[in-house]
Amino acid sequence: MGPARLERLRADCAALADRDDTAFAVALLAGTPTHEGRAEETLRRWAVAAARFGAALAAEPADAGQPRVVERPGGLDGDPPLLARYRSRPEPTVELFTDTVALAEELIELLGWRARYPEGAVRAAAVAHEAGHHRLHEPAVKRRLRVALDHQLPLLGRWRRLGHVAGADELAAHAYAGATLGLGRGPLLLTAALARAVAALRED
Repeated sequence: MGPARLERLRADCAALADRDDTAFAVALLAGTPTHEGRAEETLRRWAVAAARFGAALAAEPADAGQPRVVERPGGLDGDPPLLARYRSRPEPTVELFTDTVALAEELIELLGWRARYPEGAVRAAAVAHEAGHHRLHEPAVKRRLRVALDHQLPLLGRWRRLGHVAGADELAAHAYAGATLGLGRGPLLLTAALARAVAALRED
C-alpha cells in the first residue's frame, strides 16, 4: 500500500473512531434487508435494545457448553472479509480465520489503537462474538431478545405478536463480545476499519 493510500486509510479510520458504537449499529440495521424505509428512530431503539441485551447476556452463566474453535485461513477471500463464523451443525463450531485476525492486529498497530484493543483482543473478540451467536441460538434466549426488541406486529385476534428484527442478533453478539472482554471500544469500530483496510489493499 502506497504512502498516499496509507494516509487516506488512517484519516478514514480516524473519522470512523469519532462515531459511537450506536451509529455503527444503526447503519448495520439500515443496510439489512427488510429494514428499507424504516425510521431511524426505530432502528436506533432496536440497536440500543440489542446492545443492552447482548451485554447483559455476557454476565449470565451459559446453560450449554462452548463451541469448539477451528482455525483456518481464507477469511480475506470473502466480501466482506470474515474474522470468524459460527456453525451450529453438525456440532457447534467457531471457524476462526487466521489471515483476517493477523491483518486486524496489524491494522490496530498501524492506527495506534492498542489502548482500545489490547494484544490478542482480535482473536478473543472474534471467538466471543461467535460464542454470543451460540448463546443466541438457545430458544429461551431468542424469545427474550424478541421481547427486549418489542417489535410489535399487527394483532392476531386478541393476541399481540412480536416480530423478528433482522440483524439484531448480530448487534447482540457484538455487544456480548465487547462486554465479555471489557474492550475500550466495541468490535463494530474495528470491523468497519478492517473493511476499509481490505478495500484499500484490493485497490493496489
